[in-house]
Amino acid sequence: MVVARIAAVTWAVWGVLVVLLLAPSLLPMAWHYYIYSPASVGLWMLSMLISPFVVCVIKWEWIKEGGGRGI
Repeated sequence: MVVARIAAVTWAVWGVLVVLLLAPSLLPMAWHYYIYSPASVGLWMLSMLISPFVVCVIKWEWIKEGGGRGI
């Protein structure tokens, strides 16, 4: 059950990060160069690796015990 909750947290974090990556595509095309610069995409890719670990550390009690508290 712990592995399933860790996987669920990881998928939820990745889902949020993908939505945040795609959200600026609604802005004017002139802004895309600045928003989707190599540095910002690199930081986004780095956050795809680090963020699930950080969220799992923060939510460890929920993952371990599965209490009634939500994510």
